[in-house]
Amino acid sequence: MTYFHARTVEGEFEAVVERTRAALQKHGFGVLTEIDVQATLKAKIGQDFRPYRILGACNPVMAHEALKMEPHVGVMLPCNVVVQQADSGVEVFAVDPASSMNAIDNPDLLRHAQAVGEHLKAAVRDV
Repeated sequence: MTYFHARTVEGEFEAVVERTRAALQKHGFGVLTEIDVQATLKAKIGQDFRPYRILGACNPVMAHEALKMEPHVGVMLPCNVVVQQADSGVEVFAVDPASSMNAIDNPDLLRHAQAVGEHLKAAVRDV
């Protein structure tokens, strides 16, 4: 089992970030956090890095269900979706929540995480 869903698309980096936000919204996710890794590495350690953005995506209904099933699951939320510049275009990839939820002995939560993963996979596909 892979731990992420990915695809490479054509387009300007910032435009792909916005397309990713729109695809997430279409599938019920909002973006709670955004980390500009390129800017952070430059500011904190003076290192240049490729354009790399981490979006913390959350589907509030699905997150609420997961929290009702497992009170400590918040350590694994929100779901990270990354947009990075690659040689072949712009890569968009999202965590497969089922791979991390495998660490929790809760079959209902695992099934729920698989459903969340399908929504994230569809969002990545729609970018």
